[in-house]
Amino acid sequence: MQTNIIAVTSLAREAFIARGHGVSVICSPSASLGAALSAASVPGVSGIISFGIAGGLHPDLVAGNWVVASAVRYGDNIFPTDAKWRQELFRKLPGALIADIAGSDAVVRVPSDKSHLHRTTGAVAVDMESHIAAEIAAERGIPFASCRVIIDSARRTLPPATVLALDANGAVDVPAVLRSIIQTPGQLPDLVRAARDAYVAERALRKGRRWLGLGFGSPFVHERRVEHASQRDVSNDFSPAYAADL
Repeated sequence: MQTNIIAVTSLAREAFIARGHGVSVICSPSASLGAALSAASVPGVSGIISFGIAGGLHPDLVAGNWVVASAVRYGDNIFPTDAKWRQELFRKLPGALIADIAGSDAVVRVPSDKSHLHRTTGAVAVDMESHIAAEIAAERGIPFASCRVIIDSARRTLPPATVLALDANGAVDVPAVLRSIIQTPGQLPDLVRAARDAYVAERALRKGRRWLGLGFGSPFVHERRVEHASQRDVSNDFSPAYAADL
């Protein structure tokens, strides 16, 4: 039976970074993520990991910081992550924080909403995919983990264009962003700051993916298979264009 890890993302850039030997990547908007992940969670899947960027809720976190989820909180539900996998992620990601992550059905844009979510859940970061992946993993009895890079701090206001920035494939929708800027030109300074934070976060994401290695550090991937794969396919995990940054 083939052992496999499913990496869950929502952005095309995240999906590109996540890919590697023994990893199936699901890149989907949250509205359709559940169906896509359910269909992919077949026998032989040994783990599901939510991987990508997150909004900061704790005031001390800034763009580029790693958070390894101890649990994912969504409403009244709490989905613990696998303890062994969590510790392995923490070991492989220098400077990472182990703490709860909150799930949200919408982008949390303004500091007041971020502060409220932090106070009411205790979570230090928020994303729109981890709670969906966690619920399906729990239903299927599949080990689950989540590691996320902060893209916007708790003090940052995300401009309206960021909500419209992605198309259905998780790529930047440039026309939509330009229309938003024309309609609300005052958001441009915040948008420039958001772009700078996105650069920092993506750089951290690429480095972290390299540190995690084959199988995303999962203790459930057979060691012999991982060692064998590393001799054949490690060079295919990342684009040569990024090699200088890793």
